[in-house]
Amino acid sequence: MKKNIKIIAITLIVVLSGFFLSGKLEASKNEVVLTATPITVSPKEEPAILIEKYPEEATKEVRHKLDSLLKRINKRHDFHGAILVAKNGKIIYNNQIGYADFKKKEPLNEVSMFQLASVSKQFTAAAIMLLNERNQIQLTDTVNTYFPNFPYENVTIKNLLNHTAGLPKYFWIAEHKWQQEKAPSNSEMMELLESSNVQRYFKPGRNFDYSNTGYFVLASIVEKVTSTSFGTFLKRNFFEPLQMKNTYVYSFENDSVKKNQLDGYRLYRGWRHLKINNTVNDAVVGDKNVYATIEDLFKWTLGLNNGKLLSKESLELMHSEGETVYGRKFPYGFGFRINTKGQKNIYHYGKWNGFSTGLTQYLEDDLVVIVLEHTSYNAMKSLNKKIKKIVAENFNV
Repeated sequence: MKKNIKIIAITLIVVLSGFFLSGKLEASKNEVVLTATPITVSPKEEPAILIEKYPEEATKEVRHKLDSLLKRINKRHDFHGAILVAKNGKIIYNNQIGYADFKKKEPLNEVSMFQLASVSKQFTAAAIMLLNERNQIQLTDTVNTYFPNFPYENVTIKNLLNHTAGLPKYFWIAEHKWQQEKAPSNSEMMELLESSNVQRYFKPGRNFDYSNTGYFVLASIVEKVTSTSFGTFLKRNFFEPLQMKNTYVYSFENDSVKKNQLDGYRLYRGWRHLKINNTVNDAVVGDKNVYATIEDLFKWTLGLNNGKLLSKESLELMHSEGETVYGRKFPYGFGFRINTKGQKNIYHYGKWNGFSTGLTQYLEDDLVVIVLEHTSYNAMKSLNKKIKKIVAENFNV
């Protein structure tokens, strides 16, 4: 009898141990149900922006035409750069031609990183709109709200965004008033503005005058409000969320040069490419100095348009024409130029230290054309039109 009790006890222990090792007991009315402990598997992280491409067969003809165009402008016009064309959010064409480094004869590749020049301004405008959405700033705030000693009163953030502030050119001020060998940073340039006694062009809101000064001041406001560098703010809020791994803000003398970061060149005597040296204006950011690959710049366009970064209302403001206090409209929004003649398109071009850049969105066609170049190419507008014509004639989707 004792032997049987012992056997039963051992059996119960084994059975119950099995229950606790392999699962858990759940009471449901008069039942005992054994449920296996689920194995937790971390889901595969989905990319924030999925880059899609059209099938090769569908793009064969248009790729052939664009390849021919790329070879032609390389040979005839010394074009050394990259072109990306996308329709309906999917890439039709993405290619590059020419050299990254002329001395080493290294060719450009898909991870070559171009200085975006004034195409950088849309990142600055987006940063401001994000702070506006977070109620950290208001577009009607004046610069003096954040920099009490700013010498040009009544300049609002909106004036800076749409180039109606009337501020003097900081390039000239840096070249004539800066006394140190090291190029000034944003904070140093803001201090120089305060002490330079250079007159503004007009009172805020009266005219449109394209201004690099306004956009470096905007970047300085971002730094002041967030207590972080402009580059870090863009990285955390835009570049990392969109997995733009080859995009960053670069300030000469303050940041290290990255692998695949390109230099700008100019052609000397029709055959020799000379590297363009940095200047006293190259440490200031906000008006320029975002570097990116062409595919990262496409990710940016997708992310901005599909609401991953900003609200629809903010984007509409960025894409809306500006207006003076007298009611005169002009074709610039916040960080974007606007063409309303014929088919509306949103675009921006840039030129700086040998880099020529262009990002154009044809809204009705849902067509994006991006061109990045680094040997002082000077026919960006004409090239853009040729690309659009080739796509229209050879790609029907």
